[in-house]
Amino acid sequence: MNIITTTVSLAVDNVAASSAFFTTHLGFREVMADPSFVSLTRDDAAGDVVLLRRGSDMLPSEQRYERPAGLVLAFTVTGLEAEYRRLRREGANITMPMREEPWGERLVQLTDPNGVVVQLVEWIPPAGVQPLQT
Repeated sequence: MNIITTTVSLAVDNVAASSAFFTTHLGFREVMADPSFVSLTRDDAAGDVVLLRRGSDMLPSEQRYERPAGLVLAFTVTGLEAEYRRLRREGANITMPMREEPWGERLVQLTDPNGVVVQLVEWIPPAGVQPLQT
């Protein structure tokens, strides 16, 4: 098996609203769309996101009305401080302001109009630890 990309499929009530959030704030673009779904990608091959309209018969019957619960869609990024400033200027729904954890993680969380939590993470050396020289 050769995995060539990762795709996350999310069932949401308003596909267009989530698509606008991902394209406006996170740099995704639509590659396929239908009233019941949209497929999003990025040119940097970070992974794809498929948004499916909740209740759609495209989903198995036992999953049609499920909502993402407890899910955090995390993307590892570079330049998080600049992205955080940009997102604030754009009025993105930032639900956890940027913070740094002692183990070397800088992160911020956004929430899309359907309640999908997106976390942007940048790994930094923990306080007092020198980065490895390559």
